[in-house]
Amino acid sequence: MNIQGKVAVVTGGASGLGAATASYFVAEGAQVVLVDMNAEQGQAMQAQLGSKARFAQLDVTNETQVEAFFQELAHIEGRIDILVNCAGIAPSAKVLGRDGLHSLDLFQKVLNINVTGSFNMLRFAAQSMAQNQLDGEERGLIINTASVAAYEGQIGQTAYAASKGAIVSMTLPLARELARDAIRVMTIAPGIMHTPMIAAMPEHVQQALGAMVPFPSRLARPEEFAKLAGHIVENSYLNGEVIRFDGAIRMAAK
Repeated sequence: MNIQGKVAVVTGGASGLGAATASYFVAEGAQVVLVDMNAEQGQAMQAQLGSKARFAQLDVTNETQVEAFFQELAHIEGRIDILVNCAGIAPSAKVLGRDGLHSLDLFQKVLNINVTGSFNMLRFAAQSMAQNQLDGEERGLIINTASVAAYEGQIGQTAYAASKGAIVSMTLPLARELARDAIRVMTIAPGIMHTPMIAAMPEHVQQALGAMVPFPSRLARPEEFAKLAGHIVENSYLNGEVIRFDGAIRMAAK
């Protein structure tokens, strides 16, 4: 699938991996809809990217909002070709912490945003994509975002690792099911990314994190994540797989 001329939806598109992916897709000639809860950042990204981008404030966990969003998108754009799910949260909490038991509300919140939110978006996206005319061999593409925590979750990452493990586990059954509609499903599992959260840390902490990566010994850049997403779009034989994007890091317990 050629990115140029396609309609792409990117969740978490106001910052971090989502913003980098949206920027890359726009530069490659796609029409991009940025989905995020942060209206101020989302509108700023829309202004930065220009006429090829549009911002939509949306709670990805809300079934009514998401259904209405895709109905409006079909009316405005006529179709959707690509969905990239980047929206998510990554709180840290121990099951038996100094302040007591891990909050059940927090655990459910992480799964609700990271798993339910991704699933809610992709099911409506798939419904829309299935109506597309074939573009060569395919009708659409869904890219989800997991994490190396799905494989090597650290102490304090029980909720986050569980949510990203679910994203990993959904990849193959989704790809198998949606194959009949010529829709591909892929997942990227990043390692330590230079996101706004990491950028807010002291420089020496950032350097220490980067030094943990075997090669190249640095933090991954969001732009590199975006390029990988772009390659997945362009390479139609990539399907039903999780790509670790981590510089060969294998996370220690803490």
